[in-house]
Amino acid sequence: MENLYPRNNIIAIDLKSFFASCECVERNLDAFTTPLVVCDPNRNGAITLAVTPYLKKFGVPGRCRVYELPKNIEIIKVPPRISLYIQKSKEVLSVYLEFVAKEDMHVYSIDEVFLDVTNYLKMYKMSTYELAETIIKRIKEKTGLTTTAGIGPNLLLAKVAMDIEAKHVSTNIAEWTYDDVPTKLWPITP
Repeated sequence: MENLYPRNNIIAIDLKSFFASCECVERNLDAFTTPLVVCDPNRNGAITLAVTPYLKKFGVPGRCRVYELPKNIEIIKVPPRISLYIQKSKEVLSVYLEFVAKEDMHVYSIDEVFLDVTNYLKMYKMSTYELAETIIKRIKEKTGLTTTAGIGPNLLLAKVAMDIEAKHVSTNIAEWTYDDVPTKLWPITP
C-alpha cells in the first residue's frame, strides 16, 4: 500500500489548550496542575473559550457554559486576552521558521500548523519523529507552551494521528503511515 501514494513527511502540531495555557504561562502557573478557565467571569451564561489540561482530566470540556463548570473545584476564571494569544502564536511561528522555510509551513489556525519537512530530514540528519521532538522541545523552551504532534505521509494522516493518538500518549507524538489506515483510521467512530 505504501508505494501507491506520495510519501511526504508532514508534521501537524497543535498547541495544547492554547488560550488557557497562555494564561498559565503569563501567571507562572502549570496548566497541568492549575484549574484555570478562559471566559467572561462576570457572565454565568458565557461560553468558556478554553480550559486547562488539568480540568480536562476531570472531564470538563473545552467549550461549555460557565454555569456548567464543576462546583467542587475552585476554578480560576480569567477574561480572554486575544492580543496575548496572537503574540504567543507569533512566538511559536518564529520557532517553526527556525526549522523550515515559510513555504513549507501551512498555518491552519492560531494554534495549529502543518510542516512539510520532507526536504529537511537529510540536512538535519534526523527522522521525522526526531525532528518533531526537537521542534516541540524548542517551543516549550522558548514559550513555555506544550504541544502535540502528529506525523504522517500527508496532511490528513498527520492531523488524525495528532488528534486521535498524540493527544493521549505521554510523548505527545504519534506517527501514522498508509499501512496504519486499516487498523487505526478505519475503526474511528462516529
